[in-house]
Amino acid sequence: MTTQIERTTSPKLIMGHPAPSLEVKTLDGNVWNLAKQPTDKYIALVFYRGLHCPFCQEYVANVDKQLAEFNRIGVNVIAISGDTLERAQEFKAVSKIENLAIGYGLTPDDMHRWGLYISKEHFESEPAIFSEPATFIIKPDGRLYYANIGTHPFARPDLSILLRGLDYIVHHDYPFRGTEW
Repeated sequence: MTTQIERTTSPKLIMGHPAPSLEVKTLDGNVWNLAKQPTDKYIALVFYRGLHCPFCQEYVANVDKQLAEFNRIGVNVIAISGDTLERAQEFKAVSKIENLAIGYGLTPDDMHRWGLYISKEHFESEPAIFSEPATFIIKPDGRLYYANIGTHPFARPDLSILLRGLDYIVHHDYPFRGTEW
């Protein structure tokens, strides 16, 4: 077993600060750019591992089923992976995604900028490199509000709790948390 000594820290995003830049292609043929999103809505970024991950298929399908509730609260949602166009299309079909925007082509530089954990291929079905799951909430003014960054596919925010929390914070101007070093 080798120990990775040279890298003992990773970037940590601070809530209340501007979100990193992000631009991805989407399955509807457009380019989604975080900086060009409506300034009257919160944004939920759901980073997922990719087509190879059955946990991702289930979780993102559940996000899609709850999309109307996110929108009712005032939150726009996009799910994003490093998959290719073809793999993202297959992911959408296998997961039976109906309305959720799917972004693809997340680069390793994007993954690093967002502080995502990155894994290398261990099984034939996996891409050479991919990000582990994460969920971020961005305030309408572009500042980071919430982060849940995972290291494995099986631990994600419970959507019913996340939606209840979002409903409260959007309508009560709840303060930032996680702002101190």
